[in-house]
Amino acid sequence: MKRLLLAASALCLTAAQAQTIPDEVREEAEALLEAGMEDSVGYETVKQLTTRVGARLGGSEAEERAREWAEGYLEELGFSNVRTETFTMPYWERSYEYAAIETPFPQELEITALGGSIGTGRGGVSGEVVRFESLDDLIEAPMDGSLRGKIVFVDEGMTRTQDGSGYGVAVRKRSGAANEGAKRGAAAALIRSVGTDRHRFPHTGAMRYADEDAKIPAAALSFPDAEQLARAMELGPVTVSLDIGVKTKREVTSGNVIAEIKGQTDEIVVIGGHLDSWDLGTGAIDDGAGVGITTGAAKLILDHVSETGEKPLRTIRLVYWGAEEVGLLGARAYAEAHRDELPLHAMAAESDFGAREIWQMDTRFGEDKLPLRQQMIRVLARAGVALGNNQASGGPDVSPLAAAGVPVVTLRQNGWDYFDLHHTADDTLDKIDEDELAQNVAVYAAFTWMAANTPGGFRAQAQPQASE
Repeated sequence: MKRLLLAASALCLTAAQAQTIPDEVREEAEALLEAGMEDSVGYETVKQLTTRVGARLGGSEAEERAREWAEGYLEELGFSNVRTETFTMPYWERSYEYAAIETPFPQELEITALGGSIGTGRGGVSGEVVRFESLDDLIEAPMDGSLRGKIVFVDEGMTRTQDGSGYGVAVRKRSGAANEGAKRGAAAALIRSVGTDRHRFPHTGAMRYADEDAKIPAAALSFPDAEQLARAMELGPVTVSLDIGVKTKREVTSGNVIAEIKGQTDEIVVIGGHLDSWDLGTGAIDDGAGVGITTGAAKLILDHVSETGEKPLRTIRLVYWGAEEVGLLGARAYAEAHRDELPLHAMAAESDFGAREIWQMDTRFGEDKLPLRQQMIRVLARAGVALGNNQASGGPDVSPLAAAGVPVVTLRQNGWDYFDLHHTADDTLDKIDEDELAQNVAVYAAFTWMAANTPGGFRAQAQPQASE
């Protein structure tokens, strides 16, 4: 089966040609979609990663073991050009964490330190708690010294949504509580966990200090403990003690693991997930699932290529990004390392929202390439996927690529209960349904095949220069 072989010819098609996915490509995508529904590689990948490695904090020895496992695993699956591209990063890990109401009702509280928080120092800190119903309430608090020596408690909840849109609002307090508290002289900051569950599992996550000279320790309370603290405060003043220990290193090594299915041109389609996780659970949904989904999809395509001898038009690059949780460090390192070839990146997508079914496809294509969305969704609709908007982010780790003009797709998963587990000790393999994960594999395989074989690509077509 013959296709356009040269990237130059793919980039110089007429607008009419560029807006068509060949019938043969759609038929092959449909076959991959059907095969993917029976896939087992995706789940096996998550199982191996979470069992052989477990939690894998960015920059840790466990993340290093994950990279070593990944290289061997991808080579065993038959991918080409398997390698790790390393980068350096600062390192943070928790040593211990403890909190308790001291007065008037002595009892322990379930907390977790927020990633990047300083420690309390030997012996911890204690102080009267001052509660704020929202971060905005704290921001509006006067700078009159009334919070000096106190512990601020931002008791703002998170709205449960299918698309996870409640997260953007709720996550502001993860850094904001400590930063705004420090401005007003507070000794420490507590927040209600950024999550939607009612279980006694506090949610961690990265926080950032706005002022290097004004840092206070910060931790998240589980839902029941936030409720308990609020009830206690209704009865009068409450004093809480907080003791957090952390370890830091100025520089450690992390890396992005990369594998490929070689195409006929120099153009590239990137898919993947992030390899690191937080240290509380085993990182099954965040983001072992994304690693498994995109690996399963790429393996289906690799098997198709091996059986037919038919290379995709573009190279398909599978990326396991490192150190995502602590600040998209692998994403930025990838974008910098591949800066010169970003114009050859025809498409990028990351799976990083669990393992529930994909229900919508959002895109970010050139305006003249919007007809390709309709053609793609005709295939993906067979798996229950609807067409969304053309404002996709593509996922956290491809955001630097999107910012550089690379077309991206977000294959939206059902995130109704994602933030019940997100960044908690409850993020474990048993939360993944194998059939739902297989639907993800199927959709990613079909989408990736179409992205890799659509002549002309998905960027806006360059307009000819007007002659003077």
